[in-house]
Amino acid sequence: MILLCIAGLAGCQNKETRIRELQQTVWKNPEDARGYLNLGKEYSRQQKYNEAIEAYQRAIALEPGLDEAYSALGAAYFNKKNYAAALPWMQKRVQIAPDDSLRHFDLGNVYFQMKRYNDAITSYRQAIDNSYSFDEAWYTMAVSYIKLGRMDEAMKIHTWLQKKNNYLAVALEKHLQSAPHQNGSR
Repeated sequence: MILLCIAGLAGCQNKETRIRELQQTVWKNPEDARGYLNLGKEYSRQQKYNEAIEAYQRAIALEPGLDEAYSALGAAYFNKKNYAAALPWMQKRVQIAPDDSLRHFDLGNVYFQMKRYNDAITSYRQAIDNSYSFDEAWYTMAVSYIKLGRMDEAMKIHTWLQKKNNYLAVALEKHLQSAPHQNGSR
């Protein structure tokens, strides 16, 4: 292991060294959008989201069509729990690739965190429509239904998940058990 570190392999470098290297790369080539994207990714890995956001914004300013930067910027805002700021970037991702299930799922997660459950359900439904077996979208859509008090829809999904993904079915069951049921029953 020591020999590998002496050889200078990236796995042995500390986090600050990696950031300094990436900063040097963008300073040497300030018009390289991918350099800023890579710098932002490293900041995100280290949970330095403000710095990551700056790097992603610079990447987008240099290359407005850099789809990966939209995703990363939305994720950085999401990780900061700034869902209102994440929303337009996640919406932009969906506009770029409207048939991508994961993009709809991520957008649904932003809506869910904002407690916009009807919008979340719409996004999860679009994720499912583009990939019927997207179990996580079904699960989170069911939780959204529970939050809205729409227990019948949540129960239908629970029944379906019991056949498809027992882990998610059990997790959903916990939400169903803790939710106040209609008509005063539990």
